[in-house]
Amino acid sequence: MNRRDFLRELGRYGVAAGAAGAFGWPLRLFGQENSRRGSAGTGQNAGQEMYDLAAVMGGEPPAMFDAGIAALGGMKSFVRPGQTVVIKPNASWNVSPDRGATTTPSLIRRIAEHCRDAGAAKVYILDHTIDNWKLAYATTGIEGAAKTGGGQIVPANSKGYYQEAAVPGARSLKKVLVHELILEADVVINVPILKHHGSTLITSAMKNLMGVIWDRSFYHSTDLHRCIAEFGLLRTPTLNVVDAHTVMMSGGPRGSSYRSSLTVKKMQILSPDIVAADAAAAKTWGIEPEKVRYIGQADELRLGNMDLDRLRIARIRIG
Repeated sequence: MNRRDFLRELGRYGVAAGAAGAFGWPLRLFGQENSRRGSAGTGQNAGQEMYDLAAVMGGEPPAMFDAGIAALGGMKSFVRPGQTVVIKPNASWNVSPDRGATTTPSLIRRIAEHCRDAGAAKVYILDHTIDNWKLAYATTGIEGAAKTGGGQIVPANSKGYYQEAAVPGARSLKKVLVHELILEADVVINVPILKHHGSTLITSAMKNLMGVIWDRSFYHSTDLHRCIAEFGLLRTPTLNVVDAHTVMMSGGPRGSSYRSSLTVKKMQILSPDIVAADAAAAKTWGIEPEKVRYIGQADELRLGNMDLDRLRIARIRIG
């Protein structure tokens, strides 16, 4: 995508880079003026403005993804022809997507379509679900989204799918059983739903990766926040897409009709930086990132940047 095409694409949306509260972002979501990071020098994205994070609001999830990925240079900036891609949604529960407990299926479909358009040879979609995996994939709509988007769902319900990996430099999570496709894939796209969680206050990008390991109980019995952060020492996703369209504000992580509070925010956060994505998600949910311990710990491990004021952010409003 050259600069002219890039600007034409962004011209379809309202875009502001660096203006605080440009569209009334909740709690001045992304802070004050953002430092300018320059532009790409050569190649496909030569001359294009470079952003660390795209924050999109005002539309349905597929349209917001179209706008956000354009701001980050298009899917071809992340996926090359012939590569294998794993998309990791939150599909843990055998509940309908309107509950706000699982990733919006139309977003998963659209991401898979972009991967195919970029030339991906294979697009797998997986989650180590908590409820029965066949029921969860079907009820959440993830199975249908995979089929229509050109992806393939894969199971994660058997220990035989996992390989032990050492986590370099870890203090608590020294080794972990990880789904083999996560270790083997060229590209991992992490697509959590932002929501309340009783153990960590919120769940977003980093915590969503508990769905690629076999033994969640080790995290809970050791040091939950530290283990969530330290997994990034082994592998961080190529791209994180936080679904904040309909956000569960209480009663998480599964939610229920009688104890959950849902807020329609119509927002989406995209970034290759998982720490920045979670920091922005915390702001979106309504708290400071420092309130979520694993975000600060991951920042200290230099897995990303939680200081949103230091990032170049594309703020996009559609609809």
